[in-house]
Amino acid sequence: MTTTTMADLYSKLGVKRGADEAEIKKAYRKLAKELHPDRNQDKPNAAERFAELTSAYDLLSDRDKRAQYDRGEIDEQGNPKGPFGFGGRGGGGFNPGAGPGGASFEFGEGADFGDIFEGIFGRSRGGGGPGAGAGAGRRGGFGGFGTQGGTRPAKGADISYRLAVPFEDAAALTPQRITLANGKTIDVKLPNGVESGTQMRLAGQGEDGPGGKGDAIVTVDVRPHRFFRRDEDDVRLDLPVAIDEAVAGAKVKVPTVDGAVMLAIPKGTSSGKTLRLKGRGFHRKDGSRGDQLVTVMIDIPADDAELEAFIEKWSGKGQRNPRANLGV
Repeated sequence: MTTTTMADLYSKLGVKRGADEAEIKKAYRKLAKELHPDRNQDKPNAAERFAELTSAYDLLSDRDKRAQYDRGEIDEQGNPKGPFGFGGRGGGGFNPGAGPGGASFEFGEGADFGDIFEGIFGRSRGGGGPGAGAGAGRRGGFGGFGTQGGTRPAKGADISYRLAVPFEDAAALTPQRITLANGKTIDVKLPNGVESGTQMRLAGQGEDGPGGKGDAIVTVDVRPHRFFRRDEDDVRLDLPVAIDEAVAGAKVKVPTVDGAVMLAIPKGTSSGKTLRLKGRGFHRKDGSRGDQLVTVMIDIPADDAELEAFIEKWSGKGQRNPRANLGV
């Protein structure tokens, strides 16, 4: 096993070792958009590069693990470093299925979502792209030298899964159902701060081995939405409103990730004005939520004779110049 330098995880994100959480998050989001496998299907190593990027972010965004990593106590995969520099076990590659009811897994405060396994996609036998129907594979584990008196028995291989999660479910943390490689169906609870690339560990759901079962590593892929957009922890929506609703004010129904709600459109609202719905965004890692930002877009009907007649009459009353602030 080849050891790597402490700067490697920071280099993968293109940040300095002393970067704060905001800088790390911004760098990851920028690179994740560029390297996502869905946008680089013509590049055979795209999935592996994306997995490495996500691995670096998951570890560095965890304060405790980042501190351990900086002190040299754990390696790039989050495994404790033994006296000879060896880590823990390896990972593999499988894709999720879907099926009817089964066991339920929840992740509490001590759950480990940041362990990283390089090659989680690219080393899968037969491929391993996003979504159902992609290829699958696995690779065995090996023992470290973390215990006194000799090596410890190797655990079984970890099995990795790609889990496609609807946009609204990711924002609302709706539990997701997957079928494991052994045919067992379970429900998994999404963690706070979930986004594409987030990894969840299901202890003991991997392959058998002399030292016990390996784990299942579930990598989340949040699917895009047809009208919602994610902006950090907020959700953005462009909302069409009728001209009379904008002029006179109105209460209109607005979709959110938690279901439709009523929103008051203030009297005299112009296109481009953004209204805020508190707590209707994504869950942050600390459990708080972002907001939904609703941008009003006035919908003008085409070929409306009555409206055209009104505007022709109204335009002669010396209305203000809306472009005056632009100097024109």
